[in-house]
Amino acid sequence: MSPVLVGTLGLALLLAMLLMRVPVAFSMFAVGFVGIWILNGLQAATGLLASETFSLASNSELIVVPLFILMGNVASVTGMSRRLYDAAYATIGQVRGGLALATVIGCGGFAALSGSSVASALTMGRTALAEMDRYDYSPRLSTGVVAAGGTLGILIPPSTGFVIYAILTQQSIGRLFMAGILPGLLLLSAFVLTIALLCAVHAEMGPKGPSTSTAEKGRAFLGAIPILLVIFITIGGIYSGYFSPTEAAGIGAALVIAIGAVSGNLTLRSFWEAARSSIVTTASVMLILIAAHLVNPFVALSHLPAEVSNLLVALDLGRYGTLILILAIYLVLGCFLEGLAMLVLTLPIFLPVILDLGIDPIWFGVLVVLTLEMGLISPPVGINVFIVKSVAKDVPLIEIFRGVAPFWIAMLVTLAILVAAPQISLWLPGMM
Repeated sequence: MSPVLVGTLGLALLLAMLLMRVPVAFSMFAVGFVGIWILNGLQAATGLLASETFSLASNSELIVVPLFILMGNVASVTGMSRRLYDAAYATIGQVRGGLALATVIGCGGFAALSGSSVASALTMGRTALAEMDRYDYSPRLSTGVVAAGGTLGILIPPSTGFVIYAILTQQSIGRLFMAGILPGLLLLSAFVLTIALLCAVHAEMGPKGPSTSTAEKGRAFLGAIPILLVIFITIGGIYSGYFSPTEAAGIGAALVIAIGAVSGNLTLRSFWEAARSSIVTTASVMLILIAAHLVNPFVALSHLPAEVSNLLVALDLGRYGTLILILAIYLVLGCFLEGLAMLVLTLPIFLPVILDLGIDPIWFGVLVVLTLEMGLISPPVGINVFIVKSVAKDVPLIEIFRGVAPFWIAMLVTLAILVAAPQISLWLPGMM
């Protein structure tokens, strides 16, 4: 059996296991280990398993994952994320669609803390859906806003998705964080514009909320200052070069813990809950990363990347044509697969092609992460949609998918803009 055939069968088996909902890490461990065993012997497979496990577990750069996750979890249990929403609501809640606008802005702020789309959707769903329901917002709009707004969590830094991409492709975490800022703000602006257009055409979808006094606005902003300060220090520190992403993660986590303790909102019990959740999430990410470092050598041994590269060259689509084809494949896979699984499954094949075409891997990382986010609200397996459904149990699933459709289109337009204008992604990293 040829190496290419072994590689193709291995990836087909991995895809089948993922579609059957076998845990991502276990699927990759099985396929990667057995594939290397077949192509290079049992000793090579066991040796690689031992060495990669130790190498990744001792990689100091990966400390950003548990620290940023802890920062987001502590911000959630202490109510800091709610204060971001309150500040946005106090400012624009009284305009038509204002609660929806405040929700998506709050999602953007929470994204800058948690780096997790699922966490953003769940936290803002619990906070905002009841408020919008109280003021007779259309369930289609309210659930669509929360599900789509949660997708900002992986694009606006700090982003777990960028960390995983950086580790898999050996790129700079700091440069990827900077590359995500302007695209994240662009996507947030696209969501704001989408809500404004929907409410202008269908006024009944987003009625005006109650007016707030200047004093109420001031109190809301005062409440949000601590967490805005944390965001400014962590992201500003990375950009200015005062500290690395790892140091920024440590400082951010320490600041939110200190703020929670001083304000009295962080108890030992809530800290334990945040820490335990962070440990569970970190363990899942680490297992996936270790498994990915078994799949990658297997794919390389099978010579599949070279075959795919030759195929794309034979198609003669050109630089942008090949890039658009790859992104289209990601969009299709996103309808069925979880984002991290897609990265592990595809990057060993597509990254060599991208590098051969002279495409900047930082720019490609931003495009890939955005397409992964589109998968979170794409039927039939849009994870964020099901997260919102778990909160809004009385809203039919088909209604939530209809609600996210305009935002999916806004994401597609944003993706097209980022493809046409690479400097939106590369300007800030270039200034570092």
